[in-house]
Amino acid sequence: MPPPKPPGVRLQKILARAGIASRRHAEELITAGRVRVNGRVATELGTRAHPRHDRVELDGKVVIAEDFVYAVLHKPRGVVSTMSDPEGRLSVRDYLKDVPGRVYPVGRLDYATSGVLLATNDGDFAEALLHPRRAAPKTYVVKVSGLMNEKDLALWSRGVDLEDGKTLPARVTLLRHEDGKTWLELTIQEGRNQQIRRMGEATRFPVMRLSRTSFAGITSEGLRPGTWRRLTTTELQTLQKAYGVPKNLPVGGTPDTEPKVRPRRAFSPTSSRPKSPASARPK
Repeated sequence: MPPPKPPGVRLQKILARAGIASRRHAEELITAGRVRVNGRVATELGTRAHPRHDRVELDGKVVIAEDFVYAVLHKPRGVVSTMSDPEGRLSVRDYLKDVPGRVYPVGRLDYATSGVLLATNDGDFAEALLHPRRAAPKTYVVKVSGLMNEKDLALWSRGVDLEDGKTLPARVTLLRHEDGKTWLELTIQEGRNQQIRRMGEATRFPVMRLSRTSFAGITSEGLRPGTWRRLTTTELQTLQKAYGVPKNLPVGGTPDTEPKVRPRRAFSPTSSRPKSPASARPK
C-alpha cells in the first residue's frame, strides 16, 4: 500500500513561494485560468497542491520553488517601481537583474522619489510588511516649498485631510529652513498613493524633493543610488520579531558587517524639535 500523499498548500502560496507573484496577484492568475495542477486547469482559490508531489504549471511552464531572497535597493529618482514599463522608462528590474531569483518590489516608490525599496520572492514577506495592520513605519526626508512653522508641523503630525480621508498621526521633525524652503524628516505608517505629495498640496507646501530613508527599520545606508544588497541576518531576525516574517530564516544567512537596523523608537506624532544644522543636513 503506497504511503499517504502529504497534505498540500494553497496554489497562491505555491506561486508566491516560486517568486512568480505576490499572493494577491497569484489569486488573479488562478481565477484567470492560467494555472494547471496535474494537467487540469484550477480556477478555485481554495485549490491545494503539493509543490513536490504535484505538477503545477503557469501558462504551460512548470512552477519550481526558489530559495527565498531578501534585498534592499537604493532606488534612484526617475525610475519606476515595477519590473517593466510600457513607456520604456527605466524600471527597478534594470537594477535588480543581478539578484538571484525572480524578485519583485515590496510596495512602490513614486517615479520621482528615491530611497529604500525592498525586493523579495517571498510573497508572505511582502504581504506582511504591506498589510495595514502591521503599520510598518516609513521614514522620508522631505523638501517642501515655503517656510513651515510649528503650527504647520503640528498639522502634519496630527493628520491632514485628503480626498480619501484624514491621514494617520505622523512623526515630523524639522531639519532646517533654507532659501525659502523647508527640510523635514517624516515618518508615516500608511501606504496611500502619493500620500506625502498630496499632504504638501493640501497644506500649500508643495513637495519639491522626496527620499525614503527607512522602511520597517531597513535603511539604504552605504548604498549608492542604483545599488542593492541582501538583508543581513540581524535585519531578518529583527523583522521576524517585529512582523513575523520571514517565517524561516535563510540557511547560512548574510553575515553582518555593520549594524543596519535602527532601534525602533517609540512613535510620537508630536515630535518636531529642530536638530542642530550639522546633524540635520541630509546626505
